[in-house]
Amino acid sequence: MKIIGINASPKGEKSQTRRLVVAALEGARQTGADITFMDICSLEINYCTACGSCYAKGECINDDDFPVLLEKMLAADGIVLGSPNYINSVTGQLKTMFDRMADSIHCQSFAGKYGCSVSTAGGSMADEVAEYMNTTLLNLGATTVGKVGVLVGADPNAIIGGEKQAKELGRKLAESIRTRWSDPVQEKAHLERKEYFKRLVSFNKDLWTSEYEHWKGLGELK
Repeated sequence: MKIIGINASPKGEKSQTRRLVVAALEGARQTGADITFMDICSLEINYCTACGSCYAKGECINDDDFPVLLEKMLAADGIVLGSPNYINSVTGQLKTMFDRMADSIHCQSFAGKYGCSVSTAGGSMADEVAEYMNTTLLNLGATTVGKVGVLVGADPNAIIGGEKQAKELGRKLAESIRTRWSDPVQEKAHLERKEYFKRLVSFNKDLWTSEYEHWKGLGELK
């Protein structure tokens, strides 16, 4: 069982969000998972240019660290996402990563994977930012098992309790992978997205040849 944790805070070792990601990974490790930690703020991930090369060729025109990061995510059974609240959303670094994953969404590349999210905020919306990350995982095809949001502005010690929650969330993630836990609501959403993207890719098959071949190779399109 492989679980990767991705921290999107630019504060490095001083990051409170990093503490939550590490705690979640530790909980997963204690449950038997092989864990990997990634700090995407230390990587070079360029902006998506909307050129469509990934749709057509399965390749990106950017020469940076994103392909290696995506490969690690695709090799994992579970994913922990972490970001502080930056004006009611994730950091620019994580949003840039998400924007580079349109091809993965079209192909539902994370189908069968599990995920969860953690977030910190000074005063508000940590839960909402964590939910946004979970929604992105769902859009990629993954099943989410929970979230942790911690408000650290008024109570810096809140992070201690948050770490305990994150560790428990990591355990839950590992156990969900082990038992192949299923949520009927998310399964319905997965099926709807799958059918939608199959229709979308089929409609654009002359332009999105790589994605069409992907679905065709799965036996989903003729």
